[in-house]
Amino acid sequence: MTKSFDARHLRDVMGNFPTSVVAVTTLGPEQEPVGMVVGSFTSVSLDPPLVSFLVDRSSSTLPKIIAAQRFCANALASDQERLCRQMATRGAQRFDGVAWETSPAENPILDGVVAWVDCAIDKVVELGDHFLVVGLVRDLGVASTMTPLLFFRGGYGDYKSTAHHMLDDLHGW
Repeated sequence: MTKSFDARHLRDVMGNFPTSVVAVTTLGPEQEPVGMVVGSFTSVSLDPPLVSFLVDRSSSTLPKIIAAQRFCANALASDQERLCRQMATRGAQRFDGVAWETSPAENPILDGVVAWVDCAIDKVVELGDHFLVVGLVRDLGVASTMTPLLFFRGGYGDYKSTAHHMLDDLHGW
């Protein structure tokens, strides 16, 4: 039997699991850059090489990514919180002032990211109030030696600051 709990409690508990911050990008029908931020990017399989991310069903960007049938996952660096917030806002200004280059699959690779993974969409599965997007890896690379940007307990940081906060919390027990 499943225990009943509210969505706020679920969010509060799940916030204790640090997540990476990834900008998923592609080019739209007019060759304009399109992107969004996800905190659920993960490797799925080595053979075949598959990755995935989750997106809320209400996303207005996901249909554009699905229409393009490809995307690039950009692992944001610890100094890119401002870029993360810009890419997470609603509206067409997500790429204003953002430098990027074209990936081998013609997706935007954002300047300054830690790593990038170019993919063709393999499948999209509806799961509850989200869609799971699975990508077949076509190309990938490490772009810098920066530490990645993480999301933890409602805030941003790098793995060193996140570990420090976790240790502080343990000492408080």
